[in-house]
Formats: sequence, structure tokens, C-alpha cells
Amino acid sequence: MTMHPFNLNVADASWKECIQKGINRVDPDYLNHLTHSRNWLPGPQRIFNAFSLPLTQVNYVLFGESPYPRSESANGYAFWDASVNELWSSTGLSKKVNRATSLRNILKMLMVADGLLDKHHTNQDDIAKIDKQGFVQTNEELFSNLIRHGFLLLNATPVLQPGSPQKDARAWYPFTKEILDCLLQKRPHVTFILLGRIANTIDHLITRAQPDKLYAEHPYNLSFITNPKVLDFFRPLHLLQSSSPGRG
Repeated sequence: MTMHPFNLNVADASWKECIQKGINRVDPDYLNHLTHSRNWLPGPQRIFNAFSLPLTQVNYVLFGESPYPRSESANGYAFWDASVNELWSSTGLSKKVNRATSLRNILKMLMVADGLLDKHHTNQDDIAKIDKQGFVQTNEELFSNLIRHGFLLLNATPVLQPGSPQKDARAWYPFTKEILDCLLQKRPHVTFILLGRIANTIDHLITRAQPDKLYAEHPYNLSFITNPKVLDFFRPLHLLQSSSPGRG
């Protein structure tokens, strides 16, 4: 068994054997480097947080690129910026969301998908006019909605350290392949959403079946907001709707 510093207790029991097999396929020298370094994110305690979703409940695998480059933001879930709390303000999106480019564009895309915004009019004034009473109010609520719908939120590069993200992605390919093989054995009909150039490179690891795949640009790009394939995929899900009692 490969020695490693990672906390597996955050993962649902249904994943633990798959995760351990995956770790065993990663280069021991690379793992040894991570074990003796503190200069990487999201860190050994949070790297496997996304596997809190039981394997049997996965409907979608959403691949981002790499963890956020700030410790307060990187929490082991793709695209979930843990430093952002409130999503909205009286002027539209909250200040923190407005600074978080990918999250800002994801929210705008979801509003366009739900017919709440015109794709040509997505500025703060347009967003301020929308009644958000029945919406998720925090980033945690938004990502809880994604997880509740069965989104496994992975990064193609689970580790971010100084240097090339592509290099870290390649180091984790054997792990990622093991995880995807394990998933597709039990959940052959999952849909893959691959966002961004690095995420697109893991396509060759999906070998066990021919599941549905959506390829798109990273949400950092403005074109993500109006990408017809992205809008068509997210439209039926209504991810902005709050599932909390008394809202919506």
C-alpha cells in the first residue's frame, strides 16, 4: 500500500477502495514529494472532499482544471470558491462574486438558461432587477444543489503547486483513470462535462464505455455564458432554485 498524507475520511465509504487503488497507481516519488511539501493546494485534508457524494448517486462528472490558487478558496470541489458566501446584493451580484470570474459567469449562464436574463443583457443592472427570493442565497447552497443533483465536482489537476498544472494533471492520470473506471462499472450512464483545455485532456482516460460528454470552454471565458450546448444542458436543472423550506 502506497504511503500518502491524504485524508480519506472525507470520502464516502463507497469510494474508499477505488481511491486507494488510484493512489497506488500514482508515482511513489511524486507522492513522496507531496507528503513532504506544504506548498500545494487544496492540501491533504481537503483533496478528496468531492468524494463525499456516494458513488451510487453520481449522475454527472463535472471536470474543472485545477484548485483555486488561494487556500481560503480551494476546498477540494471543482469551481467551489469557499471564500465566497453571499451570491447577491442590491446592485446585482455580490462584490466577491463579481471578482470571481468563473463563478460570476456560471451564475450568469444559469440565469440565461432559466430565461431570467437576456443573453445580450447580463450586467449588474439587469441582474439587480431579478426577484431572487426563491433562489439559493449562498455559494454553499448553490454547490449543495449541484451535489444534490448528483454532480461529482472534480479537477483534472487535483493538486495545484508552483509549476505547470499540466504536469500535475499527468501525474494524476493513473489515479483519475482508476476512479473513472470504477465509476463507470457502477454508473455507466453518467454524463461528463469537461470545462477548459486541461479538463478536455482527460477525455482519453474515459475508456470503459461511451458515456455522454459535453465539451466547453472554461467558465473564465465570457463565451461560456451564451454557449448553446452549455445552456441546453443546464436549462432543465434549475440549479438556482432554493431547496430550503420557505424559499420558492
